[in-house]
Amino acid sequence: MKVRFWGVRGSIPAPGPHTIRYGGNTTCIEVRSDDGALLIFDAGTGIFPLAQELLKQMPVQASIYMTHTHWDHIQGLPFFTPLYIPGNSIRIHGGYDVVAGRGIEQVMEVQLQYSYFPVREAEMKAGIEYRTLRVGETVHVGDASVTPLLLNHPVVNFGYRVDCNGKSVFFTGDHEPWPNIYDPADEGYAEFQQMIDQQQAQLDQALAGLDIMIADCSYTAAEYPTRIGWGHGTLEGSIAWASRIGVKTLVCTHHEPTRSDDALEQAFAAALEHTGHASPAAGGLEILLAREGMELTL
Repeated sequence: MKVRFWGVRGSIPAPGPHTIRYGGNTTCIEVRSDDGALLIFDAGTGIFPLAQELLKQMPVQASIYMTHTHWDHIQGLPFFTPLYIPGNSIRIHGGYDVVAGRGIEQVMEVQLQYSYFPVREAEMKAGIEYRTLRVGETVHVGDASVTPLLLNHPVVNFGYRVDCNGKSVFFTGDHEPWPNIYDPADEGYAEFQQMIDQQQAQLDQALAGLDIMIADCSYTAAEYPTRIGWGHGTLEGSIAWASRIGVKTLVCTHHEPTRSDDALEQAFAAALEHTGHASPAAGGLEILLAREGMELTL
């Protein structure tokens, strides 16, 4: 498998001289299976440069997997040029929106309302299919399999595990470890904590021994107390999680958009020190900062 990063910022695009090393586009990750099947995870603004590259490889057959439907993860979808070209085949996957009571097809239906975008879905000439997934429902694409797992965010958020010929990649989308909503002195604290621990143990079991984990690392541990409930993880927390479940390579992504590249590297170095990693490759766990254009091969 090959993994390539096209967008690594969170919440809003952050272009400019202070983000040029790691990139300012929002989330988009390309995965190629061993036999060349194209899997795309999220459609932030990073999907636009990916589209330009794909125009050299026509016709395009792509499976797009939405972790969730917040703007920074879908805002590039109307600019995914292969959608407009006859002969291309695009299948869009995602979860069921319990608020709207609709499946993943609502993403483009809402985005392409004429008040917001001048091109209607009917004008897109590619073959477009939608598939609303259930938690744990594995989808097979060529020689790869993709399994959605439910993670914690203010809306339904799927993390996706990809397996291909004995190798594995997992992308969290946006994920905050489940917090206990009770004060430790409250009567319901212990029972709620037991439920959280069970959820985490089930997730850990499903991900143990991953080759690559791509994790939401928006904040630092020092920043997190003022951001509880926002639905994002920390550098330190993701490093500890990856270490605990035996991940081989952790890729930290969804970089805070107000953080410059210099500040990002400083926060990363501090997190490594805080978690006892003298270097990004200490202790058998390789730890990387995601940047646009970075490619990993399994």
